[in-house]
Amino acid sequence: MASRPRDGRFLGVGGQSAGVSEEQPAVETLTRPDHAAARDLVTRGIAAAAVVTVVGSCTVDYEGRAASTLGSGERHLMLKPDGSALVHTDEGQQPVNWQPPDCEHEVRLADGDEGDDDAGGERLVVESQRETPDEHLVVRFESVLHVGAFDLTDERDLSLSGTEADLRERVLDDPDLVEDGFSPLATERSTPAGAVDVYGEDRDGRTVVVELKRRRVGPDAVGQLGRYVDALERDMHAETEVRGILVAPSVTDRARRLLAERGLEFVALEPTADTTEAGESAGTVDDE
Repeated sequence: MASRPRDGRFLGVGGQSAGVSEEQPAVETLTRPDHAAARDLVTRGIAAAAVVTVVGSCTVDYEGRAASTLGSGERHLMLKPDGSALVHTDEGQQPVNWQPPDCEHEVRLADGDEGDDDAGGERLVVESQRETPDEHLVVRFESVLHVGAFDLTDERDLSLSGTEADLRERVLDDPDLVEDGFSPLATERSTPAGAVDVYGEDRDGRTVVVELKRRRVGPDAVGQLGRYVDALERDMHAETEVRGILVAPSVTDRARRLLAERGLEFVALEPTADTTEAGESAGTVDDE
């Protein structure tokens, strides 16, 4: 793989020169290019260790640990400097086919079907080859709608917030967020039904099981909490009362009814303090 040039230069949108600076990455794009122009831009992008994208009607063939074929369709091909390749459609977040990092990318023109309107009937073909294990991805374009090369740099690490771990830390740092007098005693306490997120006692000494969810939840979360409560009641002294509290930003109406039926409780709490408490607001549900 070619290394990223320090003083490289792409052509800008529409073929205009675009200089490289520390603040602004170099970009070169073409809209509805002929196949030869698309090949040349993809070749330059690969050589410059740029992120290369091609959008158009294509077929996709894979040979390796298995074999697959995608018929003609409009798709987005992305080639990354680390050697990975991804083919996306207009649906879903996952690529329909892909190659991992450390693959070699090659681009060429191949003869198209007889009667093709393009000069010489040549079509853009992009190949991604992995040696160990042997895997081969071939994308054959029938038409190219857009091609681009982007000289991108990203040296920042991903910082996650709003996770279940954040919610657990909030509860441990300020147990009164669950209820006044709550005392956490353990996290990930093992039970026959699984590990309890937070195990503790209320101000009256009763056992409390706290199940944490980072998003709005439905009946499945209630069932999970109920199984923990039942498991602890079977394992502990017959006179021991076990309370179950579900802590999440919000719950569905079905979940609220099940909580009442099971004698379980709910506390509305966001994973991070700088997020407005959701209460019973609508949102994405982890489980129904």
